[in-house]
Amino acid sequence: MACTCSHEPAPKKPDSKFRTALWIALVINFVMFLVELVGGMYAHSSALWADALDFFGDAVNYGVSLAVLGASLYWRASVAFAKGLVMALFGFVVIAKVIYAYVQGIPPEAITMGTIGILALIANIVCAVFLYAFRDGDSNMKSVWLCSRNDVIGNAAVIFAAIGVFGTGSMLPDIIVAVIMAVLGVTGGYQVMKKAQQERVQSAEQKTSCS
Repeated sequence: MACTCSHEPAPKKPDSKFRTALWIALVINFVMFLVELVGGMYAHSSALWADALDFFGDAVNYGVSLAVLGASLYWRASVAFAKGLVMALFGFVVIAKVIYAYVQGIPPEAITMGTIGILALIANIVCAVFLYAFRDGDSNMKSVWLCSRNDVIGNAAVIFAAIGVFGTGSMLPDIIVAVIMAVLGVTGGYQVMKKAQQERVQSAEQKTSCS
C-alpha cells in the first residue's frame, strides 16, 4: 500500500540575494571586530570590547549561515540552535567582563569610545538594511536578522554611554550599556533556540510519520 503521509519538502535553492547579503554582513562585521578590538583596548571600554566580541561572533554566524544554505530544514535548524546558544553564552561573557571592569574601576576614554561607536552603528545599519527582508524566514534567517538588530541597538547604546562617560567622568554608563548588550544576547539567543527546536521537531515528525 502506498504511503500517503507528507514528507519534509526538498531544501529550497539558496536565495542569491540572501547569500549576497550574508557576504556583505560577514565582511563588515569582521572588519569592525578588528577596529573595536583595538579601540576597546585603547579606550579601556567594556562596551567596545563586548561589541568587538559580538562583531566576531556575528561574522562567524554569517559564515556558518552561508555554509548551510540549501541544507535540509533539520540541519538548518540545528545550526541555528547552536548559533542561538552562542548568542546566549555571549551575554554571560559580557556580564563577566562587566564585573571585571567594575573591579578595575578605570573609566573609559569617551571620545574614542563615541567615535568608534558611531562608526560601528553605521556599519550595522548597513547590515540591517541588507538583512531586513529576511527577518521572517526560517530560524537560520531569523538568527541572522536578530544578530543585526541587536547590534544596531547595542551601538546606539554605546554612543549614549560615551556621552554619559564624557559628561560625568564615571564608568557607570559604560557598564550599563554592557549589561543591556548582555540581556539582548541572552533573550535573542533564547528566541532563536526556541524557533529552531520547533523546526527540528517538525522535521523529525515529517520523517517518521510513515514509520
